[in-house]
Amino acid sequence: MENTDKIIDSAITNSVLHKADTRGHANHGWLESYHTFSFANYHNPERMNFGVLRVLNDDRVNQGMGFGKHPHDNMEIISIPLEGDLEHQDSMGNTTVIKEGDIQAMSAGTGIFHSEYNKNKDQLVKFLQIWIYPNQKNVTPRYDQITLDLNDRHNKLQQILSPNPEDEGVWIHQDAWFHIGKFDNDFSTSYELKKAGNGIYAFVLKGDFTIGNIALNERDGLGIWDTNAIKITANSANAEILLMEVPMKL
Repeated sequence: MENTDKIIDSAITNSVLHKADTRGHANHGWLESYHTFSFANYHNPERMNFGVLRVLNDDRVNQGMGFGKHPHDNMEIISIPLEGDLEHQDSMGNTTVIKEGDIQAMSAGTGIFHSEYNKNKDQLVKFLQIWIYPNQKNVTPRYDQITLDLNDRHNKLQQILSPNPEDEGVWIHQDAWFHIGKFDNDFSTSYELKKAGNGIYAFVLKGDFTIGNIALNERDGLGIWDTNAIKITANSANAEILLMEVPMKL
């Protein structure tokens, strides 16, 4: 533990902190969105990406509304529902519903069209939309969706995404690993990065955390690079965090 603490303390100097209230914000009536990185009409040259992590949108979709059919190519697109459910349709013939506990991943590759709608009449939908640059271009488009056991993230980090089809979670065309953990107050754990040269971006879903000596509140983000491990401590009950390990080189 002493060695890990030394690694973590030195790594925190190589970091970028994005407080929740500094994110880009757009309210379209049917959609309210907070952008950690530049997106649509929000452009900040200092917030273009964190390594291959290009988009981290915190979206709220009103009842009976949604994203109409629109195209993507050469991007890995991950959706993580936080509250409510969304109906997904795409040009590959998939029609599914995603809800809390589900993880959705699309490899846009040579090109896809998709739509996401909140068909509920009385419930707001909250979800994260994440874009990752792929390590291969013009792949055959693909869709992946799984349901995870929410109990498997209590006081531990549950893997929800990796580069490997045989591993837990969905997979994408990139050397990236995502984990979600939900922790009791004062619970601490560590995360060891899986690949040299990767960085890690932490995004607080609920509650408060400390990573190294940096305090994080709900919807804050912290990117760290040039490290091989981090230590996280929950500072509130039922605190929930998303960790995204990604390559730093585009």
